[in-house]
Amino acid sequence: MISKQQCWHPSRAAALAQLEQFVANAGSRYASQRNFDHGQSRHYSVSTLSPWIRHRSITEEEVIAAVLKQHSRTAADKFIQEVFWRTYWKGWLEARPQVWHNYRADVSAFYRESPETIRQCDAATSAGTGIECFDTWCKELVATGYLHNHARMWFASIWIFTLQLPWQMGADFFLRHLLDGDPASNTLSWRWVAGLHTTGKTYLARPENIEKYTGGRFSPTGQLSSTAHALTETPIGDKTELPVSSEITPDKTTGLLITEDDLCIDHLLKEAASHKLNVASVATLQTTALRSPAAVSDNATNFVQQLMKDCTTTQFNVRIDAAIDAISINSSKTPVAQVVNWASKNNLQQVVTAYAPTGPTAELIADIKLALNRQDVQLLSSVRQWDEKIWPHSSRGFFALKKKIPQLLDQLYPTQTSAIQQSLPF
Repeated sequence: MISKQQCWHPSRAAALAQLEQFVANAGSRYASQRNFDHGQSRHYSVSTLSPWIRHRSITEEEVIAAVLKQHSRTAADKFIQEVFWRTYWKGWLEARPQVWHNYRADVSAFYRESPETIRQCDAATSAGTGIECFDTWCKELVATGYLHNHARMWFASIWIFTLQLPWQMGADFFLRHLLDGDPASNTLSWRWVAGLHTTGKTYLARPENIEKYTGGRFSPTGQLSSTAHALTETPIGDKTELPVSSEITPDKTTGLLITEDDLCIDHLLKEAASHKLNVASVATLQTTALRSPAAVSDNATNFVQQLMKDCTTTQFNVRIDAAIDAISINSSKTPVAQVVNWASKNNLQQVVTAYAPTGPTAELIADIKLALNRQDVQLLSSVRQWDEKIWPHSSRGFFALKKKIPQLLDQLYPTQTSAIQQSLPF
């Protein structure tokens, strides 16, 4: 048994506690047991850290640092690779944002123009397909906001190749419900199953594989497609330049903008200290509702909302003397105008935020930046060192990045005695 944590309390303290509980098992036991899905509330074979890492309540860098305190790189190699996969997906999509834009356009078109497709998708997600494993995973995802990674792969394969439903709508279902719903990991993983990420290479769910790795709970023999024909798509165009951190001007009246993509505030506090910024106010910006044209689950919405509240009440309030304004997205609010009004009310000259990777937050930030510029207020983004170092190696297949992991670990962790920042007062 690797982990007893089956409840994702929306706080950094809970994330650190789960990391501490899991880390002893991040070596050979994780490598040998990680593919087993024991069922709802029994995800003992994996870390279950992803809902917090996705929102950077804890960061990838400090998770690996904690692992390297107890394990050699060789012993923890499989777990380290899985953490790097998350960053790989983000870096790959950063270089090809058109993939995200195409996905968004496709989803919107289905909702707008294809009521029969939506009806079929709703029927599938209502757990009425008769495929016991698939229906069980539907119920678990809706109830908990989580699925084991292996179950996500099986689910996507059944959705695409057995039920023959659009991969985009399966990805949308996941993104609306997952606590760790991540634009890059989710979109690109679905494309990978469909044979689009690695051209022609599909992932086919097999009954014997499901039976083995669910401990015999399911045996969908005769129910699943035995063939998987790769899908096709229009060319996605040339790669774009990767982002770099903005030049931050010292001594200006500054607002810090906290988004749900990065809730570990040490990064922005270091920027504020190193540039001697006069931080007048802090705003939080929740964008969960922008994941889909359809309603996003209460599980996902409330989890992020409480994580952001935890960020301000247990992190900022004890570390910085500035007003805090919460700005959230719902049908009755205009977030761009809210941010502009916040900047005006606090006489801000610049707004500094952690860089938001390709996704709904980044789209909104682009609109906010234009609106602030019209008021002669700069919006500046700071890219974390972790992303700066890894994203340039993520533009091809994962195995190109995998070869670079030892070198990247040398750069990020000069010694294996690196530790997470236990001195933080929360």
